[in-house]
Amino acid sequence: MAMYKTVIECVTRFVHMTAWVGGALSTGAAWSNTFNAKLSDEQSDPTKLGLMVGFPPPIDKRVTQPDSNFFSFPNLRWSVCNMRALLPTARVDRHPFSATPLPYKLVEGIDHVEFTPLNSQVRLNWRESLAANYTDGILVLHKNKIVYEQYRGCLNERTNHAAMSMTKSLTGLVAEILVARGELDEHARVDVLIPELQSSAFGDTTVRQIMDMTSALKYSENYADPNADIWKYSYAANPLPKPSEYKGPVGYFEYLQTVQKGGQHGQKFGYKTVNSDVLGWIVARVTGKKFNHLLSELVWSKLGMEYSADITVDGLGTPFAGGGLSATLRDLARVGIVMLNKGKINGVQVIPASAVLSIRQGGDKRVFSAAGFKTMPNGSYRSMWWHFHNEHEAFAARGVHGQTIYIDPKAEMVIVRLSSHPVAANSAIDPTSLPAYHALAKFLIAQ
Repeated sequence: MAMYKTVIECVTRFVHMTAWVGGALSTGAAWSNTFNAKLSDEQSDPTKLGLMVGFPPPIDKRVTQPDSNFFSFPNLRWSVCNMRALLPTARVDRHPFSATPLPYKLVEGIDHVEFTPLNSQVRLNWRESLAANYTDGILVLHKNKIVYEQYRGCLNERTNHAAMSMTKSLTGLVAEILVARGELDEHARVDVLIPELQSSAFGDTTVRQIMDMTSALKYSENYADPNADIWKYSYAANPLPKPSEYKGPVGYFEYLQTVQKGGQHGQKFGYKTVNSDVLGWIVARVTGKKFNHLLSELVWSKLGMEYSADITVDGLGTPFAGGGLSATLRDLARVGIVMLNKGKINGVQVIPASAVLSIRQGGDKRVFSAAGFKTMPNGSYRSMWWHFHNEHEAFAARGVHGQTIYIDPKAEMVIVRLSSHPVAANSAIDPTSLPAYHALAKFLIAQ
């Protein structure tokens, strides 16, 4: 254990990305004291701070790896738009000759839509909420047309931004597509598909339990605990060279074989990033294709993306299915469109409707409630998508630091927000963002 403490001291900033780049952390703001949150959205704007500007940049303006200061605040406000410069990545290819247009029908008055935050009686408007949540970019679609679009900070129309745990939702979508095509049995035991996991906690789980994160794992994802399993997982996945004395697992797949069981599967929702990487392994194994190639084939090349995406990899080149994706704001909006339209883009069925409908039905509220997500009291989780079960049956892909694809079927609305909030936990962001989304949905319905 002493070695792990030394490792943590050396690579803490790196593992922030490799492990919890996508983690929800919705039950608490474990890292709120780690960051210098005194800087406002405007004060921490990386362009105004001059981060990585110059040839070379001044020493005090450098955001670097392996020095590992790249995910401290405010540096993360630059890093989220520059993951390829900091970490090894694989590409998720678009179709080179096809881009789906996103028509505009801008709506006036959105900036002035007001709402009451969950944790305050002081009303805010939409524009104020963008600054409150350190928004880098936001796009709103209503009836498949862009009604609002804004870029801030490090982001522009061509920039890939870290999607964090929204990656998990795409992993879940890939799995659902394979189920719909008859290539994956959601009721199959994991050890039948991946014999290497037979003696691990995952061996006697079903694929569906992995997809819905109801596996019972003796595994801690408490980032405030330096001895938590998440750090060992992160270090195993770290693509930087290991010290000669390191004898632990190398890469995601080796580490997953060491996770042990803690309870009975299927009884309780537990947000554990390792589930996503098991699912990434499953879909790769049953198809014989690396996850980034599979994501390209089944999703990214089908939706008329304007740009290829990037996904971080471990030291063996294994894509991080739990949180490594970076993509543009508009391309992530296309993911929202296909989920809103039950697998269709411009009226063409590009993803099996049954795959999308399976996700949209939501998960088991009973098993979800035991996890204590206070900002989602009626929530559920299915195929790595979050369901609010509000009056509009909204659901979302979500990631730390404020990443969201929020889909409101009743309002025919999709919101994509990319952010670099100093606090990772959605519990720090939801009180402002969730009522803002719902207020905007009602505003658009009334138009």
